[in-house]
Amino acid sequence: MDIYASPTFDMACRQFDLVADHLDIPINDRERLKYPKRALTVAVPVHLDDGSTKVFTGHRVQHHLSLGPTKGGIRYHPDVTLGEVAALAMWMSWKCALTGLPYGGAKGGVAVNPRRLSLGELERLTRRFTQELIPFIGPQIDIPAPDMGTNEQTMAWMMDTYSTHAGHSVPAVVTGKPLSIGGSVGRREATGRGVAYLIGRAMDTLGMNAGSSTAVVQGFGNVGAVAAQSLTKQGVKVIAISDVDGGLYNAHGLDLFKLEQWAQEKRTTLGFPDADPIANDELLRLKCDVLVPAALERQITAANAGQIQCRILAEGANGPTTPDADVILQQRGDVFVIPDILCNAGGVVVSYFEWVQDLQSFFWSESEVVDKLFRILEGAFTQTLALSRKRNLPMRLAALSLGVGRVQEAKRVRGLFP
Repeated sequence: MDIYASPTFDMACRQFDLVADHLDIPINDRERLKYPKRALTVAVPVHLDDGSTKVFTGHRVQHHLSLGPTKGGIRYHPDVTLGEVAALAMWMSWKCALTGLPYGGAKGGVAVNPRRLSLGELERLTRRFTQELIPFIGPQIDIPAPDMGTNEQTMAWMMDTYSTHAGHSVPAVVTGKPLSIGGSVGRREATGRGVAYLIGRAMDTLGMNAGSSTAVVQGFGNVGAVAAQSLTKQGVKVIAISDVDGGLYNAHGLDLFKLEQWAQEKRTTLGFPDADPIANDELLRLKCDVLVPAALERQITAANAGQIQCRILAEGANGPTTPDADVILQQRGDVFVIPDILCNAGGVVVSYFEWVQDLQSFFWSESEVVDKLFRILEGAFTQTLALSRKRNLPMRLAALSLGVGRVQEAKRVRGLFP
C-alpha cells in the first residue's frame, strides 16, 4: 500500500502492529484491519476572485464499514496528504469502536491554506469538493464533520450542496452544522469539553488537586481554546498556550477571556500584552501538571519526550506522540497519558448525537447532550484504565486493544464476502 506512504500513516501502522502482536491477531486478518476500505483523490478546480482558476487536491478515506457508516472530519490545511488522511481515518476507527459508536472511521481534506482564500473562494472550494464526493457520502454511507481549518459554515455548504443534488434537505449527511439547519447544541464545544473532563478524571485517579495545578495547551483552535476554558473553570491555572503564529506564557496564569477577545479582534494571539512570547519547542518542555497537545501530529517525539515536565499528557490532537516517544514515556513511568483515541473522542460522540437527532427529527437540550457525552467518556475511560491496570499495559495500548479488538470481532462475525 505504497499510496499511503507518509510519516503519519507509518506511525499509525506501527501502533497497529504493536496492538496486533499484543492481541495475537492472525496474520491473515491484519491487512483487512489495517488498510482502508476505500480512498478517493479528486481534483478541485476553483474560480478565484482575481479571475484565475486554481486546482486543489482533495482526499477522502473510508477505513472500514463493518460497524456502520464511516465518520470523520474534513480538514483544510496546506500539508494534507493521502497518507495523513488515511492515518486519521484509521485512528477514527479505533476511537469509534472504543466509545461504542456504530461507525467506521473516515477522514478527508483539501491541501489548501484557508486563511489565504476569501469567504467566496472557500464556499466555491467546498461546494466543488462536496460535488466530487457525492457518490461516496450520505447518512448511511459516510458522514463528514468539521476538522482543522473548517467549521460550521463549511458543513452548511456541504449539506446544501448534497441536498441540492438529492432534491430535498438531508441534514444527516454532515455533522457540526449550525443549529438553524439541524446542528446539535454542544457540538462545537464537545471535543474540548471531553478533554477537560478526562483530565479531571485522570487527576482524581492520581490524587491531584485541580486548584493547585497548572496546564500548558498547544493549539488555541476550537479544541485547545475550549479545553483551556473548561480547565480554568475546574480551577486549573493555564500558564501557556500557542496557535499557528506562536506561543504565549505567563507564570501567574493567562486571562483566557481577554486573550479570546484579543484573538477575535486581531485574528492572532501574537502581541497579547499580558504574556511573554514563547517558542513551540520551549512550550512543550515547560514545567506543568497537565500538557495538552491540541494541534498537529507528531509533536512529542524521541527528541523531546525525555524533557517534557508534566504529570498528565492529554492528547487533544490526533497522533501527537510518536511510537518512539511512547517508549521513552513508558520507561520514565512518571507521565499519565490520556491517549488521543480516548482524549479527543468527545467530538465524534456528539457528532453521533447530532446524526441521531437529524435522523429522528427530534432534538435534545444541551444538558442532555453533555450528560450523555460524559457518560460515554466515563465508560471508555473506566474500561481503558481497568484494562491498563489489570494487564499492566500503557494507557495507549489498553485503549487501542479495546478499539481494535471490537473491530476485529465485528469483521469475524460478519465473515468475508464472497
